[in-house]
Amino acid sequence: MNLTVYIESLGCAKNLIDAEIMLGILNKYGYKLTNTKENADVIIVNTCGFIEAAKEESINTIIELGLLKQNRLKLLIVSGCLGERYHQELINELPEVDAVVGTGSYDRIIEIIHDSLKGSRIVAVGNIDKLFDESLPRYQATPSHTAYIKIADGCNNFCTYCIIPKLRGKYRSRKIENIVKEAAELAANGVKEIILIAQDTTRYGIDIYEEYALPRLLRELCKVENIQWVRLLYAYPEMVSEELIEVMASEEKIVKYIDMPIQHCSSEILKIMNRRTSKESIIRTIEGLRASMPDITIRTSLIVGFPGEEEGHYQELEDFVKAIRFDRLGVFAYSKEEDTPAARLTQQVDEAVKEARRAKIMALQQGISYQKNQEKVGKCIDVLIEEELDSSREFIGRGQGDAPEIDGLVYVKATSQLEIGSIVRVKINGALEYDLMGEIADESCE
Repeated sequence: MNLTVYIESLGCAKNLIDAEIMLGILNKYGYKLTNTKENADVIIVNTCGFIEAAKEESINTIIELGLLKQNRLKLLIVSGCLGERYHQELINELPEVDAVVGTGSYDRIIEIIHDSLKGSRIVAVGNIDKLFDESLPRYQATPSHTAYIKIADGCNNFCTYCIIPKLRGKYRSRKIENIVKEAAELAANGVKEIILIAQDTTRYGIDIYEEYALPRLLRELCKVENIQWVRLLYAYPEMVSEELIEVMASEEKIVKYIDMPIQHCSSEILKIMNRRTSKESIIRTIEGLRASMPDITIRTSLIVGFPGEEEGHYQELEDFVKAIRFDRLGVFAYSKEEDTPAARLTQQVDEAVKEARRAKIMALQQGISYQKNQEKVGKCIDVLIEEELDSSREFIGRGQGDAPEIDGLVYVKATSQLEIGSIVRVKINGALEYDLMGEIADESCE
């Protein structure tokens, strides 16, 4: 098939892997892949449908790319979470959309393109509990030195604000041997950093091994030759066990970093959210992580303005952020999503109040981040080099405390050429709120 395809993937890294598999299938069947949307015969918008802002971004992107039908574009296909959730509305209200592909049907992309070219408007949704097909090819869209690995799909947590279980199905872990095989293949292709993702990585294995097997998986991944960094995202605090902390602390390849979304600190609000934890438990987990790994970077996410969040609850959260001093923190204003239990709660918070609370905590965190970065000045860290700037011998990279896209950067000055994808030792000599500056360190720098 001599058609050129462009994929625009929105939302989280879990969504990106679905896009990479579609790219792999398309590449296998002879489609040309392009990074330039104007050159495409077929455009696939891989959407997010998690919260209102994400839905708006997805709809705006669909409408914008649909304008290219005035030129050479033949097909516009919508895939992902928004497609799974609003497939009928998309078909009915957006005539430029030729097909909608849900979260469990992206492996049918060739068939869907073929049928759409014949004039049919295809809707392929509803297969949300489908098991991961290990035979599907994958075309890596991230830089060659870094790759995400999805260790599970779906979710059984049923937080009252979240629609994901209805879009992604029940929790489904992949087998350890298949994940390790994928990591080894990525390493053979030059990947040095693997980033483990799932809706909840800490519940990995409970469905297929009848035990929480993330520590065992991590030990096996650390044996993979040429993988230098293993990073863990989306770890729920109540499931960060002593065994997991011990493995993270003892395995050199595991970067001392954890993305641990707590969403709130008030035990009362957490209970209404159906989060299986408490303020006291969260504090114990953070203390345990920092006791075992004093240099660990802890990222979290918070929701402000959840139904029933009174001024006292918010003040408790603000005081908690001041006391804990997270290294990285993101704040979302609560998004009222239909078909979720929280949307039916009566004590909804005014939008202006939600936004004011969000802005206040973000400003507070900016100051904390700046102070923490200033404490790094004079120290040496390992940096993964990702890009060369136009100016001579200046590069951009990430430290172990920085996940791609969501965290800060390290600007590095060097006296000689650095290889993109190499990990180098850098002495930090400057700091901003989120980014660091440094230079290649000499051998004496610890």
